[in-house]
Amino acid sequence: MPKLILASTSTYRQALLQRLRIPFNVIAPSTAEALQDGEPPGAMAARLAAAKARDAAQITDEPDAIFIGSDQVLAADSRKLGKPGTHDRAITQLRSVSGRWVRFHTGLTVLRPKVNYSQTVVETYDIRFRTLSDPLIEQYLRAEMPYDCAGSLKAEALGIVLLHSARGEDHTALLGLPLISLVRLLREAGLDIDAAIGSEPPR
Repeated sequence: MPKLILASTSTYRQALLQRLRIPFNVIAPSTAEALQDGEPPGAMAARLAAAKARDAAQITDEPDAIFIGSDQVLAADSRKLGKPGTHDRAITQLRSVSGRWVRFHTGLTVLRPKVNYSQTVVETYDIRFRTLSDPLIEQYLRAEMPYDCAGSLKAEALGIVLLHSARGEDHTALLGLPLISLVRLLREAGLDIDAAIGSEPPR
C-alpha cells in the first residue's frame, strides 16, 4: 500500500485525517500563504493546496507515496479573511462577519507522482454568524485563542456557539479537510481505500 503523507502541520487537519484510521505521515510544506491581488478565494485555495502537495513531494524520497495538500480561504462578500494572527485582528474579523453569511473555500489536492496522478477540487461551505456582541467575542477569543484559524472561527470547538446556521454538502470542508472528496480522490489515485480504512486504531 502506498504511503499517505499529509502536507500540513495543522493539528485540525491531522485530527480529521485520523478519522479514516489510515496510517499517514506528516510533512511541513514551505508554501507561502500569501494573498494575491484580484485572485478569487476559490482559486487561491486551490493554488495553495496544490503547492503544499508539490512541496511535500519535493522534500521526501518516498518512491511511491500519495500526498495530500489542503488550504482554506474564508470570503465575506469580496473580501478574503485569512488567519488573524493576533487578538486585535481576530476582534476586527469577528465584528465584520457578525450577523452575516460567509463562505469557506477549502482546496484539496491529492498527488501521486509515481502514476502521474494529480487532482485538485474546491469544496464550499456557507455559514451565517449570530449577531456577536463585543463581550461574547472577547469571551470566545480568550477561551479558544483561534488566531491560526481562517476568519478566527474554530468551528470544531467553541466556535460553534457563534453560528446561527450552516449549509453545505460536507461539514468536514468547514473544518479544513473535506473527507468525502478526499476518499474519492484517494481511490482514484490507486489506494485501496476500503482495505485501508480502519487499518490503524485512532490516535
